[in-house]
Amino acid sequence: MKNIVLPLLLSLVLINCSNNDGTSPNNETNGTPTVKNNETYTVVFEENIKYAEGLSHNSINSSNSSIMPLYLDIYYPNNTMENRPLFMFIHGGGFSGGSKQQEQIIAMANFYASRGWVFASIDYRLKNDIGTVPQKWIDYSSFVPSGDAAQFLAMYPAHRDAKAALRWIMANKDMYKINPEYVTVGGGSAGAVTAITLGVSNLEDYTNEISVTQDPTLSSTHMNQTYEIHTIIDFWGSKAAVDALEVIYNHQRFDNNDPALLIAHGTEDPTVLYSNALDLKAIYETNQVPLAYYPLEGKGHGPWEATVNGKRLEQLAFDFIVEQQSLIVE
Repeated sequence: MKNIVLPLLLSLVLINCSNNDGTSPNNETNGTPTVKNNETYTVVFEENIKYAEGLSHNSINSSNSSIMPLYLDIYYPNNTMENRPLFMFIHGGGFSGGSKQQEQIIAMANFYASRGWVFASIDYRLKNDIGTVPQKWIDYSSFVPSGDAAQFLAMYPAHRDAKAALRWIMANKDMYKINPEYVTVGGGSAGAVTAITLGVSNLEDYTNEISVTQDPTLSSTHMNQTYEIHTIIDFWGSKAAVDALEVIYNHQRFDNNDPALLIAHGTEDPTVLYSNALDLKAIYETNQVPLAYYPLEGKGHGPWEATVNGKRLEQLAFDFIVEQQSLIVE
């Protein structure tokens, strides 16, 4: 495998971020969901729902391992609607840290759930959990500086887990009254890297490279469940994990059927360079896929409080999702 692709992958590896029930008549279950323009519903919060299991090894792919439960939080409106859109959000932290209960994510969850969405925030295995990785990833990690190899390898189980979380949600969509035709995934930094990959990769990517024999916990991940992502929200992320598919497996995944994408990225970001946003923008424009592009002028990494024309990021994403999914807004 050629070393010329290493700088592209390292653009990700070097990530280090800190990171009264007003209801309206229901649409039919398979119709277009209705959401509210303003905060309307009280929010129901369900914490630490187990969506799957994963192996945690003492060292890379060692036989000495334990089974690690994987959890997500669900926020949904306290209303009688039977037809709700979904927004699944993935926290950042350079695949080394972070939490599904990051302050900014909780605020975003309540913003969307109070307006009619089911909002899921997920945890996943991080670098120190040492999840199972395919041998081809281990082979390629020899091209990564030794201090960054573990972080690079952590990308694989993180993506495997995020896909498992979305499959769990789809398997339980009736419980939460989710319409599977209106699915958004998003994230910040490493979470945006993962969200982009979930949106543009194939269902089997970051899943079928490992067998159930090698990792029996795959049987807990609703392997036969499918999903379709319709909108991606990228806060200061990159396409590095999609690039990994191309570099390691020769799988090029970007095409003109990809979900609509919103990019918000600080022009002075020293962690995930602004050039990553420009690269994604160019691909989407070439493929003529719907794109909203917001360069956050003068901002660095993780500018959650940024505004564009007086609108905060969650409002920009709201407007984009509504437009791309043709949601009914009241």
